[in-house]
Amino acid sequence: MTQRTDESKAAVEEAKRWAQGLEAVAERIRGRFPRSESRERATAYLRGLISPVERKNGWQLAEEAGDETPYGVQHLLGRAEWSADEVRDDLRSYVVEHLGSEDAVLVVDETGFLKKGTKSAGVQRQYSGTAGRIENCQVGVFLAYATSEGRTFIDRELYLPKEWAGNVGRRVEAGVPDGVEFATKPRLARRMIARAMAAGVPFKWVTGDEVYGRDRRLRVWLEEQEVSYCIAVGSDEYVWLDFRQHRVKAVVGMIPEEAWAVLSCRAGAKGERLYEWAGVELLSFLLGERRRWLLVRRKIGEPAEMAYYVVYADAETTLEEMVRVAGARWAIEESFETAKGEIGLDQYEVRSWHGWYRHVTLCLLAHAYLTATRAEAARREAEKKRVLDAAAARRKRLGRRARRRR
Repeated sequence: MTQRTDESKAAVEEAKRWAQGLEAVAERIRGRFPRSESRERATAYLRGLISPVERKNGWQLAEEAGDETPYGVQHLLGRAEWSADEVRDDLRSYVVEHLGSEDAVLVVDETGFLKKGTKSAGVQRQYSGTAGRIENCQVGVFLAYATSEGRTFIDRELYLPKEWAGNVGRRVEAGVPDGVEFATKPRLARRMIARAMAAGVPFKWVTGDEVYGRDRRLRVWLEEQEVSYCIAVGSDEYVWLDFRQHRVKAVVGMIPEEAWAVLSCRAGAKGERLYEWAGVELLSFLLGERRRWLLVRRKIGEPAEMAYYVVYADAETTLEEMVRVAGARWAIEESFETAKGEIGLDQYEVRSWHGWYRHVTLCLLAHAYLTATRAEAARREAEKKRVLDAAAARRKRLGRRARRRR
C-alpha cells in the first residue's frame, strides 16, 4: 500500500513538473503576441501539440482547446499579428538554455510534407526523403541541435522552388513575401547556421548529408568561419591528395586493409551501430592548425556498401571523434520521426507561407519542450541512481567494518 502511495505521489509530482514546464515555455513567448487572445491561443496550441490527440489538425486541436470550431486556430496561424521568426529566436534560446554544450553538433537536413493540389506555398512534384521518391510535396530545410543529453530543432526554412520563385501569381496567392528569392537547400542551411553563430549558440561541429556535402560553396564558407564539419559526399566527388585531384572512390582504393577500425557511431535500438571506418588526410596546405580528411565507412561483412564524408577540423581530431559526428546525423532523422509522430509536424492544413512557418515553429517549440523535459527527467534518474549507489556502497563498507570488529 505504501509503495503504491509513493508511486502515486511521484506521478502527481511529475505531472506538475510537466504542467509548470509548459507554462514556462508559454510565458517565454507571450511577449511576441500583442493581443491577449492570440497569447492564449498559442498556449492552447502548444498544449494540443503535446497532447495525446490522434491528429493535430485544426479541428482536433480546436476541440482539445474546448472550441466548437477551428476558427481560432485558423486565425492564430493565418491572420493574427505575431512573428514566427521572433518565436524561433525564443526556441533557439530555450534549447541552448536546457541542452547547450560546447561539443554540440549542428545537423542540417530536409524533410518532405506530402500535399495535394498546387496551392500550398512551395508545393510541387519533387523528391521527398519521407516518401523515398518524387511526390507532390513541400520541402522544409531544418537545423537540429544534437548533444549527449538530447536532440531537437533550432531553426527551419521552407524551400521555394525556382518555378515558384518566378511565378508572381502563385506567390501572391500563397502569401510569399516579396523579398523571398530562390535559394538552394545548402544556401538555406548556410543561412540558418549563420543565424545560430550570430546568436552565440555553442557548438563544435556541423554535419549533413550529400545534398549539403556536394555544395563546395557551403564547405568553403564553413572553413572561412573556421567551423569544423563532417559532411557526407558521393563517391564521384573530387578531393585533393598529394597536390592532385582524385575521385573519392579512387582514394578509397588506396586505403590499406590494416587502416580500417571497427567503431560504433552511436547506440541504436538493437545496440551499438558498428561499422568499419578509415580516415585519409587530404591536402591541407595553408590551413594552419586545421586539417582536411576523407572519412570512409563500410558495412561489416559487406565491404562494397560504403559512405563517405569530407572532414575539416583541428589537426589533433581523432578518428573516434569524426565517427561520433558522422553518427550524429541520424539525430535529425529521429527528431523528424518524433516531431511528426508525437507533435503533428506534418499534420497542418494551412497553405500560406506564413501559416507554414507559424505551425512549424510552434511544433518545434513543443518538440524542444518534450526533449528538454525528458533530458531533465533522465538527469534526475541518474542523480537518484548515483545517490542510491553511494548509499549502497556506504552500507557495504560499514558492513565490512562491523564484520572485522567481530
